[in-house]
Amino acid sequence: MSDSDLFDIDEEPPVEEVGIESILHQLLDLISNAKSMPLSSSVMVSRDEVTSLLQSALESLPDELRQARWLLREREEFMAERSREAEALMNEVRAQAEHMVQRTEIVRQANAVAQRILDDANEEARALRHQAEDFVDTKLAGMEIVLDRLTRTVQAGRAKLAAPSIEAPGVGEAAGLEEDGFFDQDQS
Repeated sequence: MSDSDLFDIDEEPPVEEVGIESILHQLLDLISNAKSMPLSSSVMVSRDEVTSLLQSALESLPDELRQARWLLREREEFMAERSREAEALMNEVRAQAEHMVQRTEIVRQANAVAQRILDDANEEARALRHQAEDFVDTKLAGMEIVLDRLTRTVQAGRAKLAAPSIEAPGVGEAAGLEEDGFFDQDQS
């Protein structure tokens, strides 16, 4: 059994110098009329025949198409080169413009405004620092007063403990300490 018996394809005459459209139509007809494989939606076509038709189609492409492709490629390279040159020119112009702007009055005014803002910020920081120092000093003064009272109370308590007691030790001594205000947290 030969390949042509398997595919059962009608033999067509060899493709002559015809238009690419005709070759593509032949290729479509070949695939459309191909027998399907048993139990499958796939079709069997002759590889040689399809290859021959595709080769003929490639050979039938006009030279103008190849030239057009070459021209397109040349155009893209030309445009890319011009784009790079334009970008370099723009960078150079930006650098020159930046240099020129630095010399203008606007930059001097902006620098003056920036210096004024910086001076104001430093002054505000100084004022905040003084306010914080005053606040801390006030709190420390209050603590100093409390510590001074506590020190006097501790000294008074130690002095009472160091003095010999005339009364009998025990109930009278404890009562005397409370009356003198040693334990001022007990007093309301």
